[in-house]
Amino acid sequence: MNNSSIWPERFRGQVAAVTGAADGLGRSIADRLLAEGAIVWFLDRDEARVRAASSSAGQNAHPFAVDVCEEAGVQAAFRNITAQHGRLDVVVNSAGIVGPNGRKITETPTASYEEVLRINLLGSFLVTKHALLEMQPRNYGRVLLIASIAGKEGNAGMCAYSSAKAGVIGLVKSAGKEFAESGITINALAPAVVRTALVDGMDSAQVTYMTEKIPMKRCGTLEEVASIACWIVSPEASFNTGFTFDLTGGRSVY
Repeated sequence: MNNSSIWPERFRGQVAAVTGAADGLGRSIADRLLAEGAIVWFLDRDEARVRAASSSAGQNAHPFAVDVCEEAGVQAAFRNITAQHGRLDVVVNSAGIVGPNGRKITETPTASYEEVLRINLLGSFLVTKHALLEMQPRNYGRVLLIASIAGKEGNAGMCAYSSAKAGVIGLVKSAGKEFAESGITINALAPAVVRTALVDGMDSAQVTYMTEKIPMKRCGTLEEVASIACWIVSPEASFNTGFTFDLTGGRSVY
């Protein structure tokens, strides 16, 4: 069943931006927002792929090549969107990398650790900061950062990724409280394993380790990610901020 048919107008008239939208979680969320009526900007650092993704998604999809680690580019992207539409209602940050996996901390190169934090955590900070600057004048907005259950529990063999996603969760708690009275909500989503190209490129033993920790004994689907993500960024989720939602098949950690 295509659940978007239940709320065909839920995002009608709204403008959304999704990073990491060339594929994976970002693409699935962007497509769902489009199906529910939003104008959606597909943001990704791979210009060719994000143009191909947006062009295949329909007339309300627009591409913007941006590296979430470059502040000037992030600022320009959100300013451009607001200038064109007069609003920015929804921002979802799905851009990220896994980095070293299947390795102990003693086997993790320092440069690789720094790169994972730069893309996953600094990128989340910059996207949140500049999304809020555009949303503030209208006193409305929804910001969603993709975290991970690894940020709550810590995955052995993934110290860089676990550290970065724990930082994303802390960022959401702080920023959510800062803007709690503004009409803007800031939340995170912490999935367990979802089968994407990112996961397919990981060490197979690492993926097995993570999947076996899920009580449902299966991976999440892109459709399940898009469904909960779009509820979190909808007008319906008006009393939720500073919170990290689980999507874990029972692997919940507080």
